[in-house]
Amino acid sequence: MKALDYIALTLVIIGAVNWGLIGFFDWNLVAALFGSMSWLSRIIYAIVGLCGLYLISMYMKIGTVDDAA
Repeated sequence: MKALDYIALTLVIIGAVNWGLIGFFDWNLVAALFGSMSWLSRIIYAIVGLCGLYLISMYMKIGTVDDAA
């Protein structure tokens, strides 16, 4: 499970950096690399979104760690 957590966190960080680039510089890294809304770009966006949803479970993990301390 720990490896999946790291992979998901890494992909969400990449997504966050992409949104930062869009917000600050109006430049979309995913679109620049893979094309604007190409099938590959859409897959990347979907995977990053799923990872974000998966990481919601970290709130549960943080709660159980805090309760154990």
